[in-house]
Amino acid sequence: MTQAETIRDDGGPAFAGHGSAEFQRDHSGMSLRDYFAAQAIAAIIIGNDADVSAMTVGAAKDAYAVADAMLEARK
Repeated sequence: MTQAETIRDDGGPAFAGHGSAEFQRDHSGMSLRDYFAAQAIAAIIIGNDADVSAMTVGAAKDAYAVADAMLEARK
């Protein structure tokens, strides 16, 4: 697998910043993919009646699968 194949489109920064392109690159914060995954994991936890002990790595992977689908839908 090449390096280009391992780089995932993260959607860029979740919250656009102000300033130069260099500043934004160095201070971009959370990616849109991470933001989408955070929103999805919140819904997954609520769907489990807020039982955080039921959280698993599988649930987190599901959240990122949702985020990836949302990024794909934006194209």
